[in-house]
Amino acid sequence: MLKLLQGILANKITTEDVTTSGAPRMRGQLTCGTDCNGCAKCAAVCPTGAVALCDGKPVLDYKRCLFCGKCVEVCAAGVLLHTDIDTLPEILTDVQMTIEREIRAKLGRSLHVRHLDAGSCNACDFEMGALSNPLYDLHRFGIAFVASPRHADMIMVTGVVTRNLAQAVQMTYEAMEEPKLVMACGACAASGGTYGSTYAIVGALDKVLPVDIAVPGCPPRPSAMLIALTAAADLLKKRL
Repeated sequence: MLKLLQGILANKITTEDVTTSGAPRMRGQLTCGTDCNGCAKCAAVCPTGAVALCDGKPVLDYKRCLFCGKCVEVCAAGVLLHTDIDTLPEILTDVQMTIEREIRAKLGRSLHVRHLDAGSCNACDFEMGALSNPLYDLHRFGIAFVASPRHADMIMVTGVVTRNLAQAVQMTYEAMEEPKLVMACGACAASGGTYGSTYAIVGALDKVLPVDIAVPGCPPRPSAMLIALTAAADLLKKRL
């Protein structure tokens, strides 16, 4: 116990800085070298159709990408590689503000978020739960999760939208006060490509609600979620 207390007092602050890079072995943004021979094996093996060829080079739709690594494994020339850099969230509204500018801006207000699971496998939800721990400390940015959509500025949806929950998603959105934001968190909500098309699934969140911010990844890292949330706070401030 004494050693534990000494360690706590010695370290003091354990909160991490928000970074866009992870461990060296993390599967982040993909990079393709100039020696690509256009064999298209990467596109053929992608389980969600996230890879397409443009002018003989692979182009990634990160909203659909699971970061499974199959495209890198089959690259014949060995030029398609993962970096340890996060694929950053994308603002989808007509405001067209860049994420980099948003995270540098000083936050002028708080952001209250209602999380909504529309049919997820819980991977994104587990990463989201880490936002409140001492390492990421979501509350230092003035951002908090709330229990009711009537108290929320934004809904943060995880999972592909199932038919059983499509009405609940719409009703949650309608219960919010204007202005309101919608975030699609993870590949399922952003694209719906993970599960494909079945009788039980509506698909991507944008088939039900107007999506303002999409956070790619399967699941996204907590740091990527934090960047998206801070950008959403500034986006909301501009709409008020």
